Amino acid sequence: MSRVCQITGKSVMVGNNVSHSNRKTKRKFYPNLLTKKFYVPEDDMYVTLKISASALRTINKKGISACLKEAREKGFLK
Repeated sequence: MSRVCQITGKSVMVGNNVSHSNRKTKRKFYPNLLTKKFYVPEDDMYVTLKISASALRTINKKGISACLKEAREKGFLK
């Protein structure tokens, strides 16, 4: 599960580099991933997650417990 956000499921996208002469070559767009450790008070333990920057904002807004629950329901987290 490399380069995949464990909360939102964001992964690598594919597109084109377009030169000035309009030639196109394939390239990859990588998500902005961070490895971060969170404390889950319900389980009284720390969890290390590989998450995107936008997922970090979502965790700050909703809380880690709600985000982990949603990620398990969607299948992004085991």
